[in-house]
Amino acid sequence: MDPTAQILNDLKAKIDKTVKHVKDQLGGIRTGRASPTLVDTIRVDYYGTPTPLQQMAHVSVPEARQLLIKPFDQSPPVMKEIERAILKSDLGLSPQGDGKVLRLILPPLSGEQRQKLVVKVKDLVEQNRVALRNERREANKHADQQKKDGKVTEDQSKKLHEKIDQEMKVGEGKLDEVLKMKTKEILEE
Repeated sequence: MDPTAQILNDLKAKIDKTVKHVKDQLGGIRTGRASPTLVDTIRVDYYGTPTPLQQMAHVSVPEARQLLIKPFDQSPPVMKEIERAILKSDLGLSPQGDGKVLRLILPPLSGEQRQKLVVKVKDLVEQNRVALRNERREANKHADQQKKDGKVTEDQSKKLHEKIDQEMKVGEGKLDEVLKMKTKEILEE
């Protein structure tokens, strides 16, 4: 494979991975609406093994501000462990159970809480922008090394640097879009 194509393919893969990581991180941030992704990061102690909640229960959204968690194993010890895991999470929600299902009622967010969440989202996206810049620096280093080793010409090296910058613009655009969507989601009533 052409060394310049390899550098670009690696950069694209890393950019896509970073954007996916941001989406996963932001999925766990509460907005005014209920979403099953809110509980994606919760791990439950299932007979001594930390197990993701979504592998132990069906999570649905019966109403805009409510999550319904229906465990596959509805035995009392398992229900208690799921409750404990939810209480320990940073969601700040108390589950209400009837022995068969757990309900999480999301109270409406105040304006101040919404603004704090927007700031948190911006910080997370900015941290990942820094990660993207580091990936660009790494790709540019590889491009310079290719030129130094005589594998590419001066013109090819210049074009490669330009393509790296173009890929970065695309990646930053994707991050901007994710930020815009999540901010809109948080701020809408």
